[in-house]
Amino acid sequence: SFRALEVINPPGRVVSAVRPAPMRSWMTIPMTVVDTIFKALAPAIPDRVIAGHFADLGNATMFGFVPDEGRMIITSTGPIGGGWGAKKTEDGVSATVCINDGDTHNSPVELMETKYPIVYERYGLVPDSGGAGTFRGGLGSQLAVRLRKDLNFSTRIERMQCPPWGLEGGQDGFGNRVELDMVGVDNPEMVNAKVFTARLKAGDLFRVRGGGGGGFGPPWERPAEKVQEDVRQGYVTLESAKANYGVLLDSETLEINHEESDRLRAQLAAAA
Repeated sequence: SFRALEVINPPGRVVSAVRPAPMRSWMTIPMTVVDTIFKALAPAIPDRVIAGHFADLGNATMFGFVPDEGRMIITSTGPIGGGWGAKKTEDGVSATVCINDGDTHNSPVELMETKYPIVYERYGLVPDSGGAGTFRGGLGSQLAVRLRKDLNFSTRIERMQCPPWGLEGGQDGFGNRVELDMVGVDNPEMVNAKVFTARLKAGDLFRVRGGGGGGFGPPWERPAEKVQEDVRQGYVTLESAKANYGVLLDSETLEINHEESDRLRAQLAAAA
């Protein structure tokens, strides 16, 4: 059993809202609360926590009346897969639902394209999205969806400006992100990952990216052979292998230049 804990939670905070504060999107908050608790416990029990994770459902909602089909559409792309933070002894998990959301699932692409006027042009892992570390953060995934009919589009995604943090020298992962690619107009610069009822036309495209997990431990201490394998698998780019891990690989054969890598890694360690 555990000793009793005293929870100090004054009213009126983001985790203790009072009337008339809106609370409908409360489910995005506990994910970051869990991350924050792990971060607070890390100095005491580093072997029992993980680095920060992408911490959001990543839902993108499409809705509107389609006149030529005579129906009202309300649907979402479902939870996006993001990266979990690395542990002291293990890489983070890639493209997984957030940490307290195991009871949701996404729908198969084929089903979504059959039921709704949309086309998935991409759904895959995002290279370099996991924070560099002795153990690498899990990778996030990104989907790109093009509309075949005019529809409204909304998102309420968190953690773009607060990316998943690394621990014990590990680097942060990529934050969540939303992009609009609308035909014939200047696309807005997204300051966060929230879109409130944008009107998208047929042919317009949106992208939703689930962030990557934070890394654990200094990146230059990751075995060069593991970095090499990450590059082979497309998880890490050649540029990141050199800049973040200090591993120089031949651009064609991916063989390790051990002498130059040792020099680069010594530089990274000295600059830390």
